[in-house]
This record gives sequence, C-alpha cells and structure tokens, in this order.
Amino acid sequence: MIRTLAIQNCELETFGIYGEELSTREDVTLEVVHAYRGERLPDAGEIDMALVGGTPISAYETDAHEFLRQELDLLRELLARRVPLLGVCCGAQMLAMLLGASVRRADAMEIGGYRARLTSTGVTDPLLAGFPRELPVFHWHGDTFSVPPGGDLLITGTGCPNQMFRVGLVAGLQFHLETRADEAGRWIDAYADELAAAGRTASEVLDEARDSEAERERLARLLITNFLALAIAQGPRA
Repeated sequence: MIRTLAIQNCELETFGIYGEELSTREDVTLEVVHAYRGERLPDAGEIDMALVGGTPISAYETDAHEFLRQELDLLRELLARRVPLLGVCCGAQMLAMLLGASVRRADAMEIGGYRARLTSTGVTDPLLAGFPRELPVFHWHGDTFSVPPGGDLLITGTGCPNQMFRVGLVAGLQFHLETRADEAGRWIDAYADELAAAGRTASEVLDEARDSEAERERLARLLITNFLALAIAQGPRA
C-alpha cells in the first residue's frame, strides 16, 4: 500500500483530477492535509509518496509563513529519504528551491490556456509515457523556477521556458492539468486583480479552460498514474 500525502497550500487550489485518480486506487491511501489551516503534517516515516500544491504565496516568501516553514522542513526530510515528490505550480517552485534552483518573478504572468511541448529528454522519460509531443496546459502564475542542478527539463513553453523538471524521484510542474473549468472559475473570481494585471478577461480565460478540459483531464490521469508507478517501483518506505 502506497501511503500518499497531498499537501494543499491554499483553499482554492485543490489537487482536482490527481486526487480523484489516486482515490480510486486500491493500492493507495490518500491523506489530504490542508496545511494553510494549520493541520498537522504527518511524520516523514509515514509517507511513501507526496504531492505539494500551489498557493498565491511566492516560494521565496515562505519564511514569512509558519505553515510553509514547517512544510519545507518535512519536504527536506522526504528528500533525504528519497520519497517520490510531485510539486504543482508553487509546489514545484518550492521543490526546485530545496534542490538548489532559483525562483524569481517571471517576465510576464501566464494566465489561461497555453500550449507546451516535450523536450527531447521528456519524450523518453517514463513519467511522460503516452504523452503527445505538444499538449494543452492551464496556467495561473507570476513566478518561474530554474532547473535544479542535476535535473532535466522535460516540458518547455514559450513564455516561461521551464515548465516541468525532474531530478530523480522529484518532479515539478509549473502548469495545471488537474484543474477543471469550474475550479478555474473560482480562481477567476478570487484573483481578479491578477487577471486584470495580465490583461486577460474572465470570459477569455474561462473559455480556454473549457476548450481543453477533456484533453487535460486525460493527461492528468496519465501523469499521476505514471508517477504512482515510480513510487510503486521505489516501494513502501520503512
């Protein structure tokens, strides 16, 4: 049984399809911890695989938030134990930072539907087995990460080139596959100031979320299945 921890760092930003897919597996126990509420994180020894979610807080501002400081301590221990970790958006930036990469403001915010493409390394990586060379993604971010030392860039984009990295058992995604249009609509309502700053309209972004929803869902289920296979191959952590 793969004991899976999903650390949710913001009320609005859930694990969506990733969580749904893991919940259907008989070989997985899934614990979602709402860290932003101050819920207790489990001990590192109780975890075989972990997902790290997004938050409007920047990864380089985590020291100002007690719950994120505690979370980073746990993630450091999980890295030391070689536990498979998957980070999404700011979660990816946090993992990149812990692995020695830089995180900074991007040249421009990316909000809405975009296209991304696999690198030559990504095409052969088992985490992306079954993926097309080009894929639809959903974005809502203003920061970007560099690829950690010793890591590989698996997916790239036009605005922010670094879209997915992998370092051994750790992977980070700048984009969202797991987010359906209804959740994107809640982000649109909550983050209206960011939407305006990016020069996007609510109707544009919502239409883009709807247009590629079916393909993103297919790829989200495929990605989390591939990642789970990595954790199963690693085996339960004693």
